[in-house]
Amino acid sequence: MRRVALSAVALSLALVGGCGGGGGRTATVQSASVATAAVTPAMLSAASYVAMASSIDLYQVRSAQLALERAHDPGNRAFAQRALSAHQGTSAQLSMAGRRLNLLPSATLDPEHQAMLDALNMTSDFDNTYRAQQNIVLQEALRLHSGFAKNGQSPTLRPVAANAESVMRANLQALRNSR
Repeated sequence: MRRVALSAVALSLALVGGCGGGGGRTATVQSASVATAAVTPAMLSAASYVAMASSIDLYQVRSAQLALERAHDPGNRAFAQRALSAHQGTSAQLSMAGRRLNLLPSATLDPEHQAMLDALNMTSDFDNTYRAQQNIVLQEALRLHSGFAKNGQSPTLRPVAANAESVMRANLQALRNSR
């Protein structure tokens, strides 16, 4: 699943980067996605879920902060403020539940999310790249949280995943409505 989502990131960055001369960044995202094993949320351990969810939240927070600095589109700026608040909340819930299981969320991005953030930081077409990445990451997050909420092995983390699923659905809708 992540490989498919990240291949879509690479494709969207290639399309956006092709218009703005960002060819080298796409290779970084593609090579990072090749190394990622396809994992379905039902197969995830609690530790893997916490690691993936924390990377998504951290990416969302950092990309929103970047959007508040660089976005020209008022819809993107409004969405970034919403995403920042939402993901600070889901991150706090994940951290609290994770501590109960002795699983601390990571303070670093996984390689795929780091590559996306790097590409976002370097793009000359910030607004379109930001929207494309948000769509991809929110769909990735929705699949992760939805699957874990239904089939996750940890009764402590399932309610966190269910709440995060509703946040991702609302954010996807807000992203679509912000144009």
